[in-house]
Amino acid sequence: MRSASDVTARARIRDAALARFGAEGVAGTSVRAVAADAGVSPALVLHHFRSKEGLRQACDEHVLDAIRSGGGADTSALGDVLRAATPVRRYLGRALLDGTEGASALFAEIVERTQEWLATGEAEGWARPTADARARAVTYVSWLLAPLVLGDQVGRLLGGDPADTATAVRGARAGLEMLTGGLFADDRWLTAFTAVDEQGSSR
Repeated sequence: MRSASDVTARARIRDAALARFGAEGVAGTSVRAVAADAGVSPALVLHHFRSKEGLRQACDEHVLDAIRSGGGADTSALGDVLRAATPVRRYLGRALLDGTEGASALFAEIVERTQEWLATGEAEGWARPTADARARAVTYVSWLLAPLVLGDQVGRLLGGDPADTATAVRGARAGLEMLTGGLFADDRWLTAFTAVDEQGSSR
């Protein structure tokens, strides 16, 4: 069994890697740099994670854990969840930009979990039913992550880093306002795109 100090060192190394990977990408980060940030030796990093790839996998697992806990958080704790998630958002945005196999797997799992979460929402009455649950989950996740991938552009127009809490909340609130109250006052665009979809299906 690991000692308390051993677990703490592992978490400190993982958090240092999360920050480094988020800023410089996995390819641009060395084990030595992570070790220096965590205040440990490179040998200790390898002792806990075996390799840089093992360290990346631990970061992916941490991101998924953060997403799981955030989705189930009580609304009164939402502010704390959002503030704690800044390194996670930055890591996720960089991973998607790098387009690695690990990032693709991470995106797919986030979509799967989001689809399950929205299905629960339908059953509990806080999410409206949809004709295409898969497309809804993919679109919802893409909307959430787009500001991170377009970080420089979004940040320039919103006046802050999209990974930082204040800017993330501003963007998310605007999006949720649209999703909750609706953006369009009539169904002209929905009707038009439904017709295009139906024409494509009939060919």
